[in-house]
Amino acid sequence: MSEAEYDVAIIGGGPGGYVAAIRAAQLGLKTVVIERDKMGGICLNWGCIPTKALLRSSEVFQLMQHAGQFGLSAADVGFDFDKVIARSRKVSGQLSGGISYLMKKNKVPVVVGTATLKSAGVIGVKGADGSALDDVTAKHVIVATGARAKVLPGLEPDGKLVWDYRTAMTAEQMPKSLLVVGSGAIGMEFASFYKSLGAEVHVVEIADRILPVEDAEISEAARKSFTAQGMKIHTKTVAEGLVRNENSVTATLKGPDGEAEEIEVERVISAVGITANIEDLGLEALGVELDRGHIITDEWCQTNVTGVYAIGDVSGAPWLAHKASHEGVITIEKIAGVDGVAPLDKQAIPGCTYCTPQIASVGLTEAKAVEAGHNVKVGRFPFQGNGKAIALGEPQGMIKTVFDAESGRLLGAHMIGAEVTELIQGYGIALSLKATSAQLAHVIFPHPTLSEMMHESVLDAEDRVIHM
Repeated sequence: MSEAEYDVAIIGGGPGGYVAAIRAAQLGLKTVVIERDKMGGICLNWGCIPTKALLRSSEVFQLMQHAGQFGLSAADVGFDFDKVIARSRKVSGQLSGGISYLMKKNKVPVVVGTATLKSAGVIGVKGADGSALDDVTAKHVIVATGARAKVLPGLEPDGKLVWDYRTAMTAEQMPKSLLVVGSGAIGMEFASFYKSLGAEVHVVEIADRILPVEDAEISEAARKSFTAQGMKIHTKTVAEGLVRNENSVTATLKGPDGEAEEIEVERVISAVGITANIEDLGLEALGVELDRGHIITDEWCQTNVTGVYAIGDVSGAPWLAHKASHEGVITIEKIAGVDGVAPLDKQAIPGCTYCTPQIASVGLTEAKAVEAGHNVKVGRFPFQGNGKAIALGEPQGMIKTVFDAESGRLLGAHMIGAEVTELIQGYGIALSLKATSAQLAHVIFPHPTLSEMMHESVLDAEDRVIHM
């Protein structure tokens, strides 16, 4: 690659970086992406996509086991674990290759290498063999390097007995028993996958409830569902020590009463959060401000150093691919001077957990709304009151909506049950448009659909629910 000056240089080809690159190309900005590994980042290669492929396999397996409930027969239902893993990797590879195609289509060159900022507009690049490539110069630099699994002392992954998310989704054999440390989205998705395939699963969470960022009612409904499936949930509990045996792990769990309990499992998954990829980028030398390992940015994703931006996981929570993509678009449009660009509203970012049952939310929880000073009115509707849910054989779940009692404005929505990760965006649109309960009550929802429950929850907040 010969030295050239670009309008925009993007470090990282994940869902933030590649989307920013495509939008920049659309707006006529000369753009380059520097990526040290595969296009698509963690999301497409080791996160969002391959885990959904795994979860789909476990969902189908569970459906086949209950074929009789649908008047069907499926004898000797089983699974080939190697093929389940292989399908997941194939799906991931297909989509990662698709991103490379999109780069070519939009005429965005991709430099394979590791980047370091020499100055605000000059990036040094080293190839895979450590050799220096030509510098990349650009008027604007976007750091989109993402994040990786956090490692806690005593929980260091070893690739055999203690797994991080990469090992968990490429395991060589199906474990009979498993301890998942951390009950956020990553932890509960792996717990759900392995439990659905027959493993004995323990989940340890230091907080007083699993999925602690979710609305309390949804967290409790999830706990009841997972417990009914046979999952063992340990809240207000710490995994104090792990003894790594030849082919098992003995874990000491310290509960809320201070008493210690020992359990033995074949494998442990550490899912205690993530840490931003900021090392060796030259940020400190350049004077870029950091906060607890993340890059500080303003509402336009601009750092304190002119011409340097940061998007996605590297710039802090929420650690979601769609947040990174949206920030990428905002940053590019602001650079290009597009009219009408609006800052990201973090309250309008949906969050989804693809376990069984699925969980989805957007906006404020009831507790956070009250804490913010709102007098709230709340609507709820159960899946068991919906015809489509019963026809699907999915009668367990709930939709909850939170409104400001005075203005009627939607503040948040929270769901648990089948396909809620597909439903939540309806409330996302409503939240972005500042819709009220009165306005949503007049929307006509098709019948029979799961989405009707969204309407009924709104009606319940207005004390006019129909089917409950």
